[in-house]
Amino acid sequence: MNVQEVLETKMTKTLSVLKEELNTVRAGRANPALLDKVTVDYYGSPTPLKNLSNISAPEPRTLLIAPFDPKIISDIEKALNMANIGITPSNDGKMIRLTIPPLTEERRKEITKAVKKYGEDAKVAVRNERRDANDELKKQEKAGEITEDDLKKSLDQIQKKIDKTIKDIDDIVAAKEKEILEV
Repeated sequence: MNVQEVLETKMTKTLSVLKEELNTVRAGRANPALLDKVTVDYYGSPTPLKNLSNISAPEPRTLLIAPFDPKIISDIEKALNMANIGITPSNDGKMIRLTIPPLTEERRKEITKAVKKYGEDAKVAVRNERRDANDELKKQEKAGEITEDDLKKSLDQIQKKIDKTIKDIDDIVAAKEKEILEV
């Protein structure tokens, strides 16, 4: 793989990590991805909640968790309390219902700050990837593997890819902020 292909792969990974992080941010609307990082102690091994139950959002502010094995409902409830997601589960014996409270204006601003930080972290990662790619190209030029013209052309192409990725990050963050600030 050449330097640009490696860079492209790393940038794609950075964007997907950012999207995963933002999915777990509570935006006042029920989203099953909110529970992606919750693990349940299932017969002694930590297991992702989504592997043990069906998670659905029947209403805009409600998540419904239907475990495949009804015996583990108390374990799931304990895991939800320990996950510190800010929502208290209610258990009816067969299912767990999570009612997501509306966000206060202050909480919306805090969440927006966190979203911006995720976006900034992703931009830093992309810039680090650019630096690594540029360094690799300069090494190749020093070693005589590529010409000075090829180096300049490659550096320009990399910068264009970086600019596009940073714009994508800004768009993703802006969309999440809009979702959070909707009342």
